[in-house]
Amino acid sequence: MKTKKRHFAFTVGVSLVAAAMALTSSAPAAVAVTGRQAAVTAPTAAPPWTAAASPRTAAASPRTAAPACAPDTTVQTDRGPLCGLVTNNVRSWLGVPYAAPPVDKLRWAPPEQHAPWTTTLEATQRGLPCPQPAFLGPESYDEDCLRLNVAAPVNAGAEPLAVMVEFHGGGFRLGSSTDGTYMAGAGRVVHVSVDYRLGILGFLAHKALGARSGNWALRDQQEALRWVQRNISRFGGDPNNVTIYGASAGGSSVCAHTTSPLSKGLFQKGISQSGEYNSLRGHETMWQTQDCKSDLPTEAEAQQAGDRFAAAVGCGNAADVAACLRAVPAKTLLEKAGDGLGPDKGTLAPIVDGTILPLSPAEAFATGRINKVSLMHGVDRDETQLMGANTPEEYEALVKEQYDTLAPEVFKRYPLKRFPAPAAFIAYRTIVADSNSVCPAILNDERLARHIPVYAFQVENSDAPPLFFLDKTKPNGSYHINEVPYLIFPRTDLSANQQTFGSQLVAQWTGFARTGDPTVDGTPYWSRFTRSHPTVMSLVPAGDSQLTEEISKQHHCGFWKKYMAFNR
Repeated sequence: MKTKKRHFAFTVGVSLVAAAMALTSSAPAAVAVTGRQAAVTAPTAAPPWTAAASPRTAAASPRTAAPACAPDTTVQTDRGPLCGLVTNNVRSWLGVPYAAPPVDKLRWAPPEQHAPWTTTLEATQRGLPCPQPAFLGPESYDEDCLRLNVAAPVNAGAEPLAVMVEFHGGGFRLGSSTDGTYMAGAGRVVHVSVDYRLGILGFLAHKALGARSGNWALRDQQEALRWVQRNISRFGGDPNNVTIYGASAGGSSVCAHTTSPLSKGLFQKGISQSGEYNSLRGHETMWQTQDCKSDLPTEAEAQQAGDRFAAAVGCGNAADVAACLRAVPAKTLLEKAGDGLGPDKGTLAPIVDGTILPLSPAEAFATGRINKVSLMHGVDRDETQLMGANTPEEYEALVKEQYDTLAPEVFKRYPLKRFPAPAAFIAYRTIVADSNSVCPAILNDERLARHIPVYAFQVENSDAPPLFFLDKTKPNGSYHINEVPYLIFPRTDLSANQQTFGSQLVAQWTGFARTGDPTVDGTPYWSRFTRSHPTVMSLVPAGDSQLTEEISKQHHCGFWKKYMAFNR
């Protein structure tokens, strides 16, 4: 792996499920912030629309009896029959295996098709999350996790529906598939949410595992898309109209598949939300380098990291290193890998392996080596994966730590006197968002728009209800993935402005999935991002979203772009 100076890491993680879970008023989260550390008390109860509410998602909890299948839900897949549930005029099939369990010899191997079955599978419970540490919920060590969930509206009509496949976020280390019933019903699409291998089990590269080892998680996602191609028509979906989408690591996944030769033809459209989030200068935030703008590690670097990890778990000198690694308990692997931010932690994120990813996505964008798809692509205005500055002294120290020799130029462009109180917090929040997310996203829009249709957006909802990982006493602005919960369930407990915002987002996301254009009934006009008209949709509540070409100027992108990877 590339050697990078490590700075303090934001000690609170993010995933789509946890974000949605914490947003409900029935499960508040307590956040206490002291200095540079944040302590989080997770919600004590999960609302019924999250994966975490399922009895199958908690590794430490006994499984309850599966609900009975609803009438008229039996579907014959290419592996065997299954039946599901009906809720709010939406049929759903949960925990459907899309690949064989990645255990024994299939641990750290490309996914294989699941063995066929003849007895009807009762797909009425979600699968367990893929192995991950206790953070967003109880730890999980069950490697039989390559499952997906399908949701489709009842009485969909004779014409096949657009398909939306969601890859969850969580830094490729955490999280699990979300509930797609709301999106399916409100947007009249067939929704598929996917669980895939995470962390060290999803990305370890080692020469003993094969010449092109690593990127197992991306291979899982591709296998799920192949399952969709073979089977989704039986659920009322159109295999020739597939949109992949996701936020954070899910957005990074969309970037990866936009460039992967092995993803060609598996989808026609993508929506990348907040896929630019790693540090601009390569200093660690809370994740290994992994996002849409970064110079990813090479296969050789990842294999060197794999050698050190194998030694750390006692397999470095084994006669059969692969067999030794595959015999190590999942719990031990997770503990040894930790957060991945150390020399012997192995690879926990995508790499350039020459097969799944011939290039880093940003380099592929810059050189035009991408699949011919259409994209919606954007970030949140005030994203940050770093702790905030509480004093002028912290502001100065943090800028110097993150930006090194650029610090004097950064101070010139972001003087504290230009920011309202708490100036140190807002100024540093703005710098991090501009350098790590906003300007890299604009540059990637420019790169992509030379070759494919791009609809650029920036979420500017500064009044989104704060999620559990935020200090609620601070002005967090339009923070990382704040739009995600609006796509998971209707927010009738919020202001009229926010309810309108949620309805608009669902209409735009599903409208793009249906037609390839986010301008549909109930939404404002949204033009493509082009070289001559670099228009970005500023997404705000109350029906006031509008196009702008001013973001680059407002966020000092001319300055930041000079220091981005692959900027030619």
